[in-house]
Amino acid sequence: MIRLLNLFTNLFPAWVLLGGIAALYEPRWITWFGRNHIVWGLAIIMLGMGITLSLQDFRKVLTMPRAIAVGFAAQYTIMPLLSWAIARAMHLDPPLAVGLILVGCCPSGTASNVVNYLARANVPLSVLMTMCTTFAAVFMTPLLTKWLAGAYVPVDATALFLDTVKVILAPLVLGLFLHHSTPRLVRFMLPVAPLISVLAIALICSSIIGQQAESIKKSGGVLLASVFLLHAGGFALGHFFARLFGYDETIRRTVSVEVGMQNSGLAVVLAQRNFPHLPTAATPCAISATFHSVIGSLLAGLWRLCPPKDQAPTAPNGPVLE
Repeated sequence: MIRLLNLFTNLFPAWVLLGGIAALYEPRWITWFGRNHIVWGLAIIMLGMGITLSLQDFRKVLTMPRAIAVGFAAQYTIMPLLSWAIARAMHLDPPLAVGLILVGCCPSGTASNVVNYLARANVPLSVLMTMCTTFAAVFMTPLLTKWLAGAYVPVDATALFLDTVKVILAPLVLGLFLHHSTPRLVRFMLPVAPLISVLAIALICSSIIGQQAESIKKSGGVLLASVFLLHAGGFALGHFFARLFGYDETIRRTVSVEVGMQNSGLAVVLAQRNFPHLPTAATPCAISATFHSVIGSLLAGLWRLCPPKDQAPTAPNGPVLE
């Protein structure tokens, strides 16, 4: 049963891609999953990550601070600046530009741990990087979004901060509490939590694509190219950034995945809650989930076939979904 659950979990790019295609051509199949459902869906994803964390995980950060700091710096410099540059270069309409920048200012992607697992990269480091960038998003995402997207539309950093606390910090802290206070419940939930998170991601992104199906078809080429360039650039520059600091190929790949895969579900919720006057702002966020999942999966397959020469033979870690 656990093997079957892991199989369906690791097929997350297929679920996101199929859901997006179905929503684009048959929106009524998925638009029932409305705004309130999306908020609760993200809360479930964050809660699922929270129950995988323990206080010991925070102590581990102290054992590899330099590698985590490099990944953290790459996440909150490369993606925000790259999203702003692409929005300007592609002359995106303000709502789409705001959505793209919001994606770039969010923390590591909700499936980066799975992709690093499939790529046989450093999974513990991936989990710790994700944990640190996710907790820091409470401050970093509102500040960076106001700075970079403020030129397009007014950004209320305080409201963005409060929403980020609600949809990230509260579920994570609750999950951490449950991890230590209800170990039996957590042991029961751990095998199914990643699959539930995958389904929630697919529903969130498909719903937004369905709601904005017509605008996607109209702006299609430029919008799709912009989102693709953001994630392809994130993967490439993340790898290069780690190389600049002299890290081996395994850690370069880990940082590459962490930078290239954003928390698109969070971006969707923040776009809907903070820019209700810009309904298409959530569209790049939803498309983002499809692109980073597909690109990440292709890289994982390639890297799995070409393991780095510096990689020591270790027992693989199971995937942990944020």
